[in-house]
Amino acid sequence: MTTNETIAGTLRRAVATRGRRVLLSVTVGVGILAAGALLAGLPPAERTAATFGELVHAFVSVPLPFVGVLLASDLRRTSGGPVLPTLVGATLIAVAVGLAGDAIVVAASAASGSVAPEPWANVGGIAVAGVLVQVLAQLVGTGLGLLIARPVWGCLATIVLPLGAYALLTPLGAARDWLTPYGALQGVLGAAPGWAGWARWVAAAVLWGAALNVVGVVVRRRRAPAVGAAA
Repeated sequence: MTTNETIAGTLRRAVATRGRRVLLSVTVGVGILAAGALLAGLPPAERTAATFGELVHAFVSVPLPFVGVLLASDLRRTSGGPVLPTLVGATLIAVAVGLAGDAIVVAASAASGSVAPEPWANVGGIAVAGVLVQVLAQLVGTGLGLLIARPVWGCLATIVLPLGAYALLTPLGAARDWLTPYGALQGVLGAAPGWAGWARWVAAAVLWGAALNVVGVVVRRRRAPAVGAAA
């Protein structure tokens, strides 16, 4: 990778190796498995787009941040390359994965044989929310990839830190749902999330998406002189 990093270059890096292509396939695959599990386990009266949307996007959001970690970790090979193209490229990947998740939700809902009163309630909002959930998950990955030197630990942190924060903040009640990615997911992937649900996503995105990446960029810049000296 050169210091003249571009968005297209980031997208190429995301599929540059067999392992990374497998990771993207697995990311979409777990969404298909989640939808299949619901089709097999839920009674027809409970099969709604909201039910499929929450579980499918929750499952997809687990491996997706690994992609962000790997893309951000690539930047350690340079001392002064720009970070923004990587963040934009990673976000575009998250949008594509979110849309793939939406397609899975729609296909599962159509094939569900649902007898629920309103099985397609708020399907448009769910589709938008699914994309936003994946964007936030990916930005958690890029932020931790910038902060943590070893990609394997960065990937593990994308699971442990958000879910650990969700558990630790449980005594705070509703505040937990404004301060964690999983709380944000639950807020927007419902039958009718309302303004509070979208506001929860914004709050979590500022904390876990924007702020985490800003800190990662600052830390990377401080490390850059040491990297250049070592080179």
